[in-house]
Amino acid sequence: MKPTLLAGALAALAFGLAAPAQAQTPVKIGFMAELSGPQAALGQDMLDAFMLVVEQNGGKLGDVPVNVLRRDSQLKPEVANQIADELIEKEKVPIVAGITFSNIMMAVSKKLTSAGVIVVGGNAGPAPLAGPQCAANLFVVSKQNDQFAEAMGKYATDKGYKRIIAMTPNYQAGKDYVAGFKRVYKTPLADEIYTPLSQLDFSAELSRIAADKPDAVYAFYPGGLGVAFVRAYQQAGLTSKIPLLTVSTADGTTLPALKDSALGVMSASAWGPDLPNPANQKFVADFEAKYKRTPSEYAAQSYDAALLIDSALRKTRGGTDKAVLQTALKAADFKSVRGNFSFGANNFPVQDFYVFEVAKDAKGNANLKTVSKQLTAHKDAYVGDCPMK
Repeated sequence: MKPTLLAGALAALAFGLAAPAQAQTPVKIGFMAELSGPQAALGQDMLDAFMLVVEQNGGKLGDVPVNVLRRDSQLKPEVANQIADELIEKEKVPIVAGITFSNIMMAVSKKLTSAGVIVVGGNAGPAPLAGPQCAANLFVVSKQNDQFAEAMGKYATDKGYKRIIAMTPNYQAGKDYVAGFKRVYKTPLADEIYTPLSQLDFSAELSRIAADKPDAVYAFYPGGLGVAFVRAYQQAGLTSKIPLLTVSTADGTTLPALKDSALGVMSASAWGPDLPNPANQKFVADFEAKYKRTPSEYAAQSYDAALLIDSALRKTRGGTDKAVLQTALKAADFKSVRGNFSFGANNFPVQDFYVFEVAKDAKGNANLKTVSKQLTAHKDAYVGDCPMK
């Protein structure tokens, strides 16, 4: 063989041998969530659902191996910032997923997106990031916080409630959830009660409510806060007297602890375990089989986030070029457990929203039962403020 032909053949052989190894280089994905403390159930559900997709795909997303770097942000913005620095500078991840709480998302989103990292949020959806602070490499798969509240606001309007007291922790998501409720429920609220994010004793606030006798109470208390709040509401004898309308309070993370004390509580969300679409039926069955518990909305959203990344990496054949990957993510080419799903101009979801009641399921457990669809193909209220078009 001539030297030039031999050199070419050897080069081709070397490339052929190297290509499979290069193709199998794992894609690093940072996964940041609350994995300890009172809110650990939320982050754990998110992580378990995300990893369920990875494990079902043989350790891959988009037909390429992935290395999921799990990090506990501890509900502390300063810790989250340290994790973000590590993921950017040391691990050089192209994607960060998870992010449970809105104060954590607000603390790290700018740092991550400015560094060129693509953020695929699985729960937190603070209003500023849907509006003026939106970013082309920030994709929130869950919802914009106000949207659950808007669905419940419509339900309260339809029920004809005239005097409603709102209760929520005093932080970004709590403010969003009240703002969203008021956007649709036009009647001025009888009162707005904001409590510290760490408060677990609600006896004083519930005494005020009992004395005021509103038509209903609207509340947002996630995770361990929700367990404490709903129990206290029931123990105060209010459940049977004053309807309790909630968002992210009575859900898959809290109902195992609340059990029958939550019966009759209403909840608004984009997802429930009884939604009849095939993707959701498979998800619920697979999650229950592996983890021996019913998934929550946090799990459903995070499962969708993994499916989204899977669909995008498949389109890019494992490539993580930011512009190409963003285009693939924007297409949202996956079957959501929530049914119809697409991204608006601000990379926040356009989806349907429902109201559920906590009731006994076929197994005799307290679970969410669909009552009505409140909003169809609903865009968030801040998309018009986002400079992306």
